[in-house]
Formats: sequence, structure tokens, C-alpha cells
Amino acid sequence: MFAQTENLLAELERLLARAAGPRRRLVSVTAEVELSDPAAVAFASRSASDSWFCWEEPERGFTLAGIGSAARVVSRGRGRFGEVAADCARLMRDRIASEPAALPAGAGPVWTGGFAFHQDGGSAAQWSSLPPALLVLPEVALARDRDRTLLTACAFLEAGEEPAAPLARVRARIVALRGDPLPLLDPAPTGSVTVASAADPEAYEAAVARGVERIRAGELEKVVLAREIRADAPRAHDPAALFGALRDLFPSCFCFCAGTPEAAFLGASPELLVRRRGAGAQTVALAGSTRRSADPAVDDHLGEQLRRSEKNRTEHEIVVRRIERALRPHSVWVEKGGEPELIRVANIQHLATPIHAQLADARSAIELAGLLHPTPAIGGEPRDDALAAIAELEDLDRGWYAGAIGWMDTAEDGDFCVGIRSALLRDRTAHVFAGNGIVSDSSPADELAETELKLGALLPLVAG
Repeated sequence: MFAQTENLLAELERLLARAAGPRRRLVSVTAEVELSDPAAVAFASRSASDSWFCWEEPERGFTLAGIGSAARVVSRGRGRFGEVAADCARLMRDRIASEPAALPAGAGPVWTGGFAFHQDGGSAAQWSSLPPALLVLPEVALARDRDRTLLTACAFLEAGEEPAAPLARVRARIVALRGDPLPLLDPAPTGSVTVASAADPEAYEAAVARGVERIRAGELEKVVLAREIRADAPRAHDPAALFGALRDLFPSCFCFCAGTPEAAFLGASPELLVRRRGAGAQTVALAGSTRRSADPAVDDHLGEQLRRSEKNRTEHEIVVRRIERALRPHSVWVEKGGEPELIRVANIQHLATPIHAQLADARSAIELAGLLHPTPAIGGEPRDDALAAIAELEDLDRGWYAGAIGWMDTAEDGDFCVGIRSALLRDRTAHVFAGNGIVSDSSPADELAETELKLGALLPLVAG
């Protein structure tokens, strides 16, 4: 146990005694601790029956990790974002807390988790523990911003309950915390990994061709079609080792892992869905991509070709327009960047346009995520027509792939990314996903090749 936690537990005991009464109440205590790797603590300290969550932005120096579940909020259907936001707010009411003044965003009690791509998504067996909307309030959360780490313990005291029981649960959780470093991926695993497409690549090319026909017929402006690759290993995939590799390889991305006793959904997403800080909202339109090169001159040339590509610029502008249109009714002003920027990650570069808004009304990070999801970068345009086409053409249960993954704190600030460059680990099988935006001049063969490029982010890590 970390030296600073005895005082934290004593304070929690005091507050639980104060909270005793005729209604259920949340009690939380936050204190600074000395540790440098919250994600490693979460992976090392979780038990087989735990939910856990890790979020890391390596270049920004921010990490959030949670272990266990003080509360869970689950929903499905068209209103799931609003329902979850309302339930989270309700459970935070009448909270009794002890915490430092001016907590940084992400510290203190924090809701973590995500939303499936479809409002009723995740019906396939592999997604059984990740419903269409799931936010968890961890029993223990660790937030690190640059060189400061804050630990938060949360417990609900039920109506008429004695404080000793929740205190004992939190004490056992904190006593079990360990700071072991993340394991490394095995460079020479025993046995071979079987890698296969969930559907024939030719079927993907045929779906792209049908999508292009609909776009040229005027039924759609854009549709995003995805593929799934399965990697079956001789033993269970290790989410801790994979998460460690992702944050090393993709330091500019949003590295995430949402874990349950049965599965772990993790990835390194380059795409911010929304960041909310008070009355300010930030997002990025990300669409249009090409490969990287180890030769800087070739890499720059590829980037310049991407900037000048009419096909990619058209796809990108569709995303920018929709995001602006979604934010304007709820904002004092919305401002986008000028010419699209290049975002470069390990194996791919994208066109990106940052978008900022000053909110006109109080909307939580979860509600803002619901306003924007799914952007045309992972769905299409028009939205409902594109979703119907995806359901017909894709033959894939996306589950949380291309959904909204992230966190929200007690100020209702938070970050959500788009769950791309991602994989679902379930025992010995890794389900790896990638998709492309299809527009009128898309080529089926080229789109298939681009999915292979995007799959290259995670597939080599799970395939050995």
C-alpha cells in the first residue's frame, strides 16, 4: 500500500460515518500520492472479477486509470447518451467529499467507459460484457497530469447501512494496489497465431462497389465500411502487454483499454470526438489518410499528395460540415481551422481540422459526445441513410469499434475519442477492426489496401 493512503482511509472512515442515514449517498476522498504509472498499477492490481479502465495520452503527460466498480450505468437505444448523462448526474447528487482545491480535469470521482457504434450494438457473443452504453465509477481511480498523481477512493453507503462494510471493501482494494511495471509483449511466443478475415476480402471489395453505386445514384454522399480480422493465439492475449506496446508506439494518440472479467477493448485512436472543459468544447475532423515512409522526403511527399487529393479532401470536408452543423445550435460560436493539417502516427497520416466551440448552454461531455456521434468519419452522410447502408452492406457487429470511449469527471468535463485502431480481446481471440470512408470515386481495391494499412497498427502486435 502507498504510504499516503492511511490518511486517505481515515478520512474516508470519517466521511462514511457522516453519510449514515435514510438515503444512499456517495462518499469520495482524493489525495495526492507518489507514483508515476497509474496504468501499470491498474493492470497489476485488478482481480479476475474486476472491471478496469485505462486512458493515456503519452505526449500530453496525462493518464487516468480506474479499478473496480462503485457504480455502473447502462443504457441502449437512441436516447442512451442522455440517459447515461442523467443517471451519472443523479448518482453524484448529495456527494460527501474530501479533496484538494482546484482539482485538475479527470481527478476525483470519474465515470469511465464507452458507447457502442450502433444504439443497440454489441449483440454478438464476443461483446456480451460491453453493452451499447456502459459507464463505470471506479472504486479506486488514479489520475496523473504531468508530474502530479491523485488517488480517489469512492464508496456508496446504502440507506441504513453500517459504514464498516464499504470501508472494508475500499481498504481491501487499496491494500491490494501494486506498482509492477507493465509486461512486455512476448517477442517469440510459443505456438503459432492463426490470422483470418471474418469475411472474405472480396466481400469487402463488393460492399465498397455497392456503396459507390449508391453514392453515384445520389442516395448517399459518403458511407464508411469496416472489416474484422481475427487472430487466434495458443493462449490468452495479454491486454496489459498490448496496452504498453500501444502507448510506446503511438504516443500522440489516445491509448485506451476498457476491461471486464470476460474481455478487453483497447486501441490507440488518433481521433478526438470531443473534449469539454467548462464552456469550451474541442473536437477534430479526421478523414482522409495515406501511408507513412521512413524516408522523410518521401513521407513529406505522401503528405502533400494527401493534401491535394480531391477524393480525400471531399471526404474530409463532409466531416467538417457535419461537426459544425451539430455544434452550432448549442454554441455561441464555432470556429474551425483553415487548411487541413496533417496528423502523423506510426504507420499512417491523416487530414485533420481542429474545431472549437463556446457553448451556449450547459452540456456535459457525455451529452456533447452524443451530439457528435457518429461523425461522418466513421458513419457517413446523410447520417441515417449511411447507418442503414452500413447495416446492409457491412455484415459486421461493430460493438464498441468506432464508438465513443472516454471519461467524465464531477464537473462534467471529460474526453471522448473515437474507438478506432482498436481490438477486442476475448481469451485467445483478438478481433481487430479497420474501416474506410467511401465516396463517389472510391476504388474497391484501393479501399481494401487502405484497410490493410490501418490494420497494421494492431494486427502485428496480436499476431506475433
